[in-house]
Amino acid sequence: MKQIVVEVGSTCTKVDEFDGKNIIHIKTVPIEFKKNYKIENGLYSKDVDKLIRLVNDLSDSMKNIYVCGTSVFRQLDDEHKNIFLDYFKNKTKLDFNIISSEKENELTVLGATKNIKEAVVFVGGGGSTEISYYNNGIKQMCNSKIGVMDVLNEYEDLANDYATTSLEEIERYIEDRITIPDVKTDVLILAGGGHEYFARQSGIRYYDNILYKDNMSPIMMDINTRIEDTKDYYTKISLDKIRKRVDEPSWWYATRAMCAFVLVVAQKIEAKYIVPTDISMIYGIVSEKEE
Repeated sequence: MKQIVVEVGSTCTKVDEFDGKNIIHIKTVPIEFKKNYKIENGLYSKDVDKLIRLVNDLSDSMKNIYVCGTSVFRQLDDEHKNIFLDYFKNKTKLDFNIISSEKENELTVLGATKNIKEAVVFVGGGGSTEISYYNNGIKQMCNSKIGVMDVLNEYEDLANDYATTSLEEIERYIEDRITIPDVKTDVLILAGGGHEYFARQSGIRYYDNILYKDNMSPIMMDINTRIEDTKDYYTKISLDKIRKRVDEPSWWYATRAMCAFVLVVAQKIEAKYIVPTDISMIYGIVSEKEE
């Protein structure tokens, strides 16, 4: 039976379909729950209604829909959580499942490591970061309550055409606030959504993944190339030009912050290679069902 999975994050909502064999990405819709949560001191009603319209539009053609939320939804106190869950259920006839950071990480890592024995898996979002060391199973898991929107709120120039704050300063800001597994390993896998898409659209250099075969992890780059190209992405690559030619320009505002997270983690674990993927929780959900 076909199933739609709607994964609601702090900044973007991802819609994927599993047809029983393959996973097809349907769309990514920017809904800035994290940004507006800080302004409203709670969920912004217009964001909630935008999500409900998205889900109801899907319901017109598909009845088997699973909706789950991460990061910002975990911050809700019991009263506001129950109000939101009841309102969502009343408007959509569907349950909204709030996923713990541990479960989110577990599901994403499960999908990202099907064909590799050892790696660190990075799952970055708008308001949280999960990093796991995988070696035939998750051996260490570190969750941090900092994401790209936290960095962007502090350094707004990262969303401009060119950044004025240095990459090194952003890295220091992140290093002081993030927890990373105390391991050394050659491979860093980027998951949680959008990393392969970013590499293909941004000008970051990449080549075919020669480390392992996985049709959901087709490309990679070496660490030195990634460092060099990230520096260029801050000072030489026009964000405005990218935003003019892509379908979802608002998605790109936090990409410089995400690049800094990647380098902080990669350099701490002494990674030699980075594998950017668009793998998200749905791949782990599917893998879990297949076992």
